[in-house]
Amino acid sequence: FAKERRLFVPIEEIPDLVKQAFISAEDKNFYTHAGYDVTGMAGALRDAVVSRGENLRGASTITQQVMKNFLLSSDRTGERKIKELILASRLEETLTKDKILELYMNEIFLGQNSYGVAAAAQTYFNKPLTELAPHEAAMLAAMPQAPSQYHPVRAKERGTQRRNYVLREMWQNGYID
Repeated sequence: FAKERRLFVPIEEIPDLVKQAFISAEDKNFYTHAGYDVTGMAGALRDAVVSRGENLRGASTITQQVMKNFLLSSDRTGERKIKELILASRLEETLTKDKILELYMNEIFLGQNSYGVAAAAQTYFNKPLTELAPHEAAMLAAMPQAPSQYHPVRAKERGTQRRNYVLREMWQNGYID
């Protein structure tokens, strides 16, 4: 733990722009689903079948990711996925959406030993969350999928492409113009 950069920030102090970037990148239906996204899971299954296993993409909601990070392993098994679905639906019954988002945004690994959005904002931009521009918030939101593959310096081109995807999603979701 001594090597990890962690800064806890209450959800009320995380700017809407940062929340919107992560919701756009990770779970655009976060505020409307019950812990799991049936449409997203069906789409991921369809893509996997059509590509014969070549195109595997995640379909986990933010709530499912919280359960995986706090209580489950990262192994890719059907058993873990079922546990994740059950625990995610129970978590949704217990905590508010904002509390779940707070857990996620403070626990998520974003590379460079940074856990949580506040630590990552300092690590990558030397700024507090309140000073991030849309492109910087989008860059942070691009990273949970694979921090080393979307590193803003070591994988600049790939990171920029993913950041632009997040910006496009934010625009399509009506968060930025």
